[in-house]
Amino acid sequence: MLEKLKERSDGLCELCSKTEAVNAYTVSPKKADAMENQVGLCNDCLEKIDAKDQSFYWRVVEGSIWNPEPSVQALSYRILQNYKDEDWASGVLSMVDLDEDTIQWALSGLEVADVHQDAFGNVLENGDTVVLTQALDVKGTNFSAPKGTVVKRIRLVHDNHEQIEGKINEQMIVILTKYVKKNN
Repeated sequence: MLEKLKERSDGLCELCSKTEAVNAYTVSPKKADAMENQVGLCNDCLEKIDAKDQSFYWRVVEGSIWNPEPSVQALSYRILQNYKDEDWASGVLSMVDLDEDTIQWALSGLEVADVHQDAFGNVLENGDTVVLTQALDVKGTNFSAPKGTVVKRIRLVHDNHEQIEGKINEQMIVILTKYVKKNN
């Protein structure tokens, strides 16, 4: 695949266009099964790809963003997003008019999965036991749960990282994660 990428880019890195492309970099979340999902990179660009403090170096994407290959556009756009608070990057982002699918591809690599955390930053998982850090009035019931109540075998609410489900007094309720502490 690298040979075909080199052919596509005349042997040069598709981001900086200065050094030989020696790496086939797959632009996530796509798979390495097609050249259309990859970018030919030099060692310098590959080494700096995840760094957040290389603003001056990444000014090279001011040129690569105009490459006709969607994979190069997506990776360039993603890098520009990392520096969007800087004038040079925001200026390029405001000028470029990419296909919506390419923009979504670029942005999907920047998404961070939501993680359920207790009030103290501990990561919660399905089946954990937690303790309430304050008394809670349980809506729709005739009881309140006092501070210190133990809730066993919690379930994470999959579409809201600020909520878990657990049983109190044999009733399944939704609890905000900011009111619980993981019980180790």
